[in-house]
Amino acid sequence: MYNAHRGGMGPTSANNSNNRLSELFDQIRREFDVHAQDRAGEHDQNMAAQMQEMELVRQKVYELERNQMQIKQRYDEDIARLRHEIEARGGPPSHVGVSGLPPHGGVAQPAPPAIGHGPSNLFGGIMANPPGQGNPGLVPPSQDQQQQQGPPPHQMPQPQQGLQSGPYQGNYPQPPVVNGYGSQAQIASPGPGKPRNNRGPLGHTNTPQQSQPMSYSGASPQMGRPSPPPPFHNVGNMLADLDPDQMRPEQKRDGNDWFAIFNPNVRRVLDVDLVHNLLHESVVCCVRFSRDGRYVATGCNRSAQIFEVSTGNQVTKLQDDSVDKDGDLYIRSVCFSPDGLYLATGAEDKQIRVWDIQSRTIKTTFAGHEQDIYSLDFASNGRHIASGSGDHSVRVWDMEYNRESLNLMIEDGVTTVAISPSGDYVAAGSLDKSVRVWDVRNGHLIARLDGMDGHKDSVYSVAFGPDGETLVSGSLDKTIKMWQLSPDNRGGMMGGGMIRGGRLVRTFEGHKDFVLSVALTPDGEWVLSGSKDRGVQFWNPRTGDTQLMLQGHKNSVISVAPSPQGELFATGSGDMRARIWKYGAYRGT
Repeated sequence: MYNAHRGGMGPTSANNSNNRLSELFDQIRREFDVHAQDRAGEHDQNMAAQMQEMELVRQKVYELERNQMQIKQRYDEDIARLRHEIEARGGPPSHVGVSGLPPHGGVAQPAPPAIGHGPSNLFGGIMANPPGQGNPGLVPPSQDQQQQQGPPPHQMPQPQQGLQSGPYQGNYPQPPVVNGYGSQAQIASPGPGKPRNNRGPLGHTNTPQQSQPMSYSGASPQMGRPSPPPPFHNVGNMLADLDPDQMRPEQKRDGNDWFAIFNPNVRRVLDVDLVHNLLHESVVCCVRFSRDGRYVATGCNRSAQIFEVSTGNQVTKLQDDSVDKDGDLYIRSVCFSPDGLYLATGAEDKQIRVWDIQSRTIKTTFAGHEQDIYSLDFASNGRHIASGSGDHSVRVWDMEYNRESLNLMIEDGVTTVAISPSGDYVAAGSLDKSVRVWDVRNGHLIARLDGMDGHKDSVYSVAFGPDGETLVSGSLDKTIKMWQLSPDNRGGMMGGGMIRGGRLVRTFEGHKDFVLSVALTPDGEWVLSGSKDRGVQFWNPRTGDTQLMLQGHKNSVISVAPSPQGELFATGSGDMRARIWKYGAYRGT
């Protein structure tokens, strides 16, 4: 019985046990899968919640940053408006930056003039505004004011002799140089025993074009001019700190309404004289000679004029009558084609017009810039024109096909452009304190001149030397710098991928305010500069010494240009005048 029972029950019981164990394992597995799914879902929900929370935080931070930027912008605008009101009411110029704080803990600097639409932005920070008036030079001065601005053209020094009449002679009327308001200026010369010049700071004539004396070190509050320096006062290149009345005769040159001081620390080798005084109806933004040196072009409000150098007579006026006559439209840049047949003009309306000078008609219009055009330059081949604009671009235009051939974008507004004598390279200065040079043939950047050796503020002017490898640049940091491009015109890769294909040769310091225009004479012997301090200076490029400081304009010298034929240079100013000067070797007394 026992054996029978054991033999019949053994296998069945084992099978039942195995089945029961399998069921328990399956149950445990199902329970595990259920718990695993629940945990996975809970984890996903937690992750989604955390990501949503992070996104909310990111949006909040972005909103805070945006609000902060808006608040800062309103704050900057309020500071700029208050500073403008203070200066307009005759208060002292501010020495605090736009943000109200010195940058990087250093000495606070005034905000640079904005590059934007309209003359108020361009000139507002460059030239002083008379109290109660708008921009200087936009309103014709009264008769009393004219009497302070110098003698009429017929009392100016006689023009240089020997220049022949050009092709415009006889084709256009040859009006006399007038004051721009419909009649010849009637200005009496001072009588016997009366002072010839009513000099203000730096010896220049006080006029409504300047709201207050410029602030110069050593200026006397009672006299508004520099205090008489002690004998042999060494001011280095700061010739504005010298009093002309204290200079020896061989160290100065006096004209009817201008004077020049020659650096007493170096041998005098130059002489300078006024040839023509060319009056305009508005601020003169730019001056440029034709390649043969026989004509000079100027750009001002709504028009460009061409003057014959030998006589000072205006031979033609170029104005687009199709443009709306309401409001201002300043011609910021002019340049002749190499053959002298065309004049290119760049204006606030973003248009480049190429004029046929003989017929006074527009040959070509180039459109494409999105903001004001500040600078133009014709290539030596007569085919290409380079332009610089506030839209952060340098563009090259093809006259033969009437189209844009190159568009070079940078990080900030372009204030100035220049094409090398060979036509292979274009240089540009910008608000980001840099000078860049590109190969026009392929658009490659071959040099970026900035960094520790570079300018500390916006670059307003660049010019090539006659060798095509030397560059000069002028900046709102009040300095001029001379650069040498690499001999092979190829820059090396530096940290951060920066291309630097040039080196700093020399820094010229001596101007008291923004340097607005620079050039090299055609023989490369002199660097020429114009400044907001109303001065023009000649610099020795080999030593860095200034040879002379010329004062005659009653407002900022916005543009300087040497004649390609030498011996002459032109200046354009916020005092509504362009002037033609001659320079040459000093022969002694």
